[in-house]
Amino acid sequence: MKVEKYVAFLRGINVGKKKVPMIELRKMCEELGFSQVRTVLNTGNIIFETRAQDITHLQQRIERELEKTFGFRIDTIICLHEELVSLVERNPFKTISVTPETRLYVTFLSEKSPSPLTLPYPTPERDFTILSETEQEVCSVLILSGNRGTTDAMKVLEKEFGKRITTRNWNTVAKIAAF
Repeated sequence: MKVEKYVAFLRGINVGKKKVPMIELRKMCEELGFSQVRTVLNTGNIIFETRAQDITHLQQRIERELEKTFGFRIDTIICLHEELVSLVERNPFKTISVTPETRLYVTFLSEKSPSPLTLPYPTPERDFTILSETEQEVCSVLILSGNRGTTDAMKVLEKEFGKRITTRNWNTVAKIAAF
């Protein structure tokens, strides 16, 4: 059976009381039998290799172990590393003029969403735009505004795609894909 390289994205850790030390996270993954385990940044991005082929089973297994190890539920979304590399290569943001106020985001979905939005979809304030959607991810752009509050992009994304999602900025995604 072929060894596959995966990326696991953990949702909502290291904010508030949900602390997950990366050293302990790597150790937990190694104890699950994964090899070449790396964490990227402190936001719950794990790269690992395993012979397991069933992503749903892998996700459930990791979530159970996370709860057992850290004492609280942590939603986890897993994708093949090569799919992340493909996303970076096609660069859904290539037509965006990036300024210091521009934030590029990729939201990873645990399941295909029934969102009825016509894309690209700008919010009424026009400071947040959902550019594209696939079965696994949503790409969006946020423009920061000093004149007024900025649209709460995460609330818009959760409303449209559900709560079992997790978002990373484009630079983080590109960094993970480079491993």
